[in-house]
Amino acid sequence: MNSFNEKLDKYARLCVEVGINVQKGQPLVINAPVEGVEFVRLVAKRAYELGAKQVHVNWNDGVLTRLKYENAPMEVFEKFPKWYADGLEEFAEDGAGFLSIYSEDPELLKGVDPKKIAAHNKSSSMALKEYRKYIMNDINAWCVVSIPTKDWAKRVFPNVSEEEAMEKLWDAIFKATRMDLDDPVKAWQEHLDNLEKRVKYLNEMKFKKLYYKSSNGTDLEVELPEGHIWGGGGGKNSKGVYFVANMPTEEVFTMPLKTGVNGVVYSTKPLNYGGNLIDNFKLTFKDGKVIEFEAEKGYEVLKDLLDLDEGAKHLGEVALVPYNSPISQANIIFLNTLFDENASCHFALGKAYPTNIEGGENMTEEELEKAGVNDSLTHVDFMVGSKDLSIIGETSDGKKIQIFENGNWAI
Repeated sequence: MNSFNEKLDKYARLCVEVGINVQKGQPLVINAPVEGVEFVRLVAKRAYELGAKQVHVNWNDGVLTRLKYENAPMEVFEKFPKWYADGLEEFAEDGAGFLSIYSEDPELLKGVDPKKIAAHNKSSSMALKEYRKYIMNDINAWCVVSIPTKDWAKRVFPNVSEEEAMEKLWDAIFKATRMDLDDPVKAWQEHLDNLEKRVKYLNEMKFKKLYYKSSNGTDLEVELPEGHIWGGGGGKNSKGVYFVANMPTEEVFTMPLKTGVNGVVYSTKPLNYGGNLIDNFKLTFKDGKVIEFEAEKGYEVLKDLLDLDEGAKHLGEVALVPYNSPISQANIIFLNTLFDENASCHFALGKAYPTNIEGGENMTEEELEKAGVNDSLTHVDFMVGSKDLSIIGETSDGKKIQIFENGNWAI
């Protein structure tokens, strides 16, 4: 049985060797919580061993973030610092890999003025638009992982001590990322190969439409654009280097036609967005656009998300995840999109990945628009999978094939 420190070291190695796949002479940029300093040091050490020319860390701290929202004036949130955006672009131009350690307290900003949150989301999205092109077009390698923080752990496991909550969340993360196995890298390779088989099948079928139905009321028709491409597991950056953008990852995904979504969809897990939770919400689509919405919790936050820009009212991603995925079987609501989206079929509001359509990474914004690709300043995943979800695919010649039945793959 591997000790905690052995698992932690393997996890750091996995992030560097498989997630980013750091190359000799490449910079590595890490976004991390201050609580994760020991883990970040392990990541940096391994990156330098592999030949990284520098490791730059952008630290974040929930306490300081909360203090800022409670005390800083609105103008601070309306103007995102240009020097920060320029710095990320400079690293991107130099071929850096970007590792984000996402461990936010899901209710960090509960009770904070929602107008400040909305202003920050808009100003940061606008300022980081050019940088995000490097990520969303897979020009640079990028990877999102998580480690426990005390506030997040206590949200997930509120009925135990802080120490036990941390232990339980570490254990859940290690299992979800295959760190509890003797050879995690080999296990990941086998897993990525299995995802690739699903991707190959879906790309061969070239489905024109997907029909979603569930007993919770979900009844949605999703049209896929001509030339759409399914992806999953890992991909290659502009230099041909293979990387894995999410760890864990259980999804295969593509884009919908911007104007081709009609019907109703219900959320099945809470959505952590902007330091607040949005829960039990319903979206009604007509010709691709959200025309009505409801939410038992976080209504104003959802409204601000949808009002960010026109593209935020449309879908940019369709992702398939079996209900019996290892993360789902853990029976834990992680309140963290990286994990919850890999336990459930999901969609994303906002920008589509240009790599999900033939030649998309080389298209202009006008060409992408003409091809039916959604554009937005945001990209927010929300979960819709359930144990009785049915998804039927329709081919261009009208043939219908059951893709998902009772929440799991039927093919």
